[in-house]
Amino acid sequence: MDRSDLYNKVLGAFIGVAYGDAMGMPVEFWTKEKITRRFGWIDSFLDAPEDNVISHGLKAGQVTDDTYMTFLISETLIEDKGKVDPFSIVKNMLKWSDLNSAKIKSLFGPSTKKALELISNGAPIEEAGKDGLTNGSAMRIIPVGIISNWKEIDILVENVRLSCLPTHNTRHAISAASAIASAVSCSIYGDGSLEGIIEAAKSAALKGMKFGYDTVGASVEKRISMAVDITKDLDDDIKFLSEIYNAIGTGLSVSESIPASLALFLRSNGDPLRCARLSANLGGDTDTIGAMACGICGALRGIKAFSEEDIEMLSKVNNLDFVGLAEKFLKIL
Repeated sequence: MDRSDLYNKVLGAFIGVAYGDAMGMPVEFWTKEKITRRFGWIDSFLDAPEDNVISHGLKAGQVTDDTYMTFLISETLIEDKGKVDPFSIVKNMLKWSDLNSAKIKSLFGPSTKKALELISNGAPIEEAGKDGLTNGSAMRIIPVGIISNWKEIDILVENVRLSCLPTHNTRHAISAASAIASAVSCSIYGDGSLEGIIEAAKSAALKGMKFGYDTVGASVEKRISMAVDITKDLDDDIKFLSEIYNAIGTGLSVSESIPASLALFLRSNGDPLRCARLSANLGGDTDTIGAMACGICGALRGIKAFSEEDIEMLSKVNNLDFVGLAEKFLKIL
């Protein structure tokens, strides 16, 4: 792969995260039924409704913590020249919190917030994340997938483990984050096979279950298989979304949202625009599922999958330099 192709895929991954995040933001944690009653079918960026207690006040195209944390991890990796250092991650999380808490409504999810409070109060970094079971480990992992090689699974999972260590140091969280990271890596450096990307995700999920504190929950790898089967069995998108919502789940749990994300990636044939629409109408943690799924799509299809107008809008509305980030990120690859 030449440098230009790699740049297009890296930038595509970053834009994909923001695109899926912003599309799902207005209806974050609404039920699938409520989304249908209010909007029918979401196919564009919308202002957050005033009665959404999580995202109200955000305007069309604005992103949430999913994109901000992706930027934070990316910038930390750039500072450390591609090395995953959990202490650097914590330092930058605390720094971002101090600088941005006034303008970003919810910079951190529940597991990350709890772990950072423990660390600030003197808890060892290895123990702070022993209860982290939410999808915060996976929603920020795409940059780690970009710097890792899905064929070198031991190194990839170790990079993931280190990134999860401060806030999500549990078997299920590391397993889930490994699945997303491997899917991203395979999308960039693989042969473009959708089935191959899913298999890479499942293999990494299985490997990731060997690390972190013991936790109780459904196997991420097996739940990915279940979600993929639903994708293959149902031709109708509405029925597909209903089955994912009811049978797999779309909540904060990594055993729900990560399998759901990979099913949406597969269902959309790697098209980030279609994937974002499916994610937004799914119900549940729509912004995070959209960010993960569309980030993988963007890594596969590259920046050409997005219109120049959408890229410019996402950059301006959020005051984020996606192009600059991709250019700096390329230097550590």
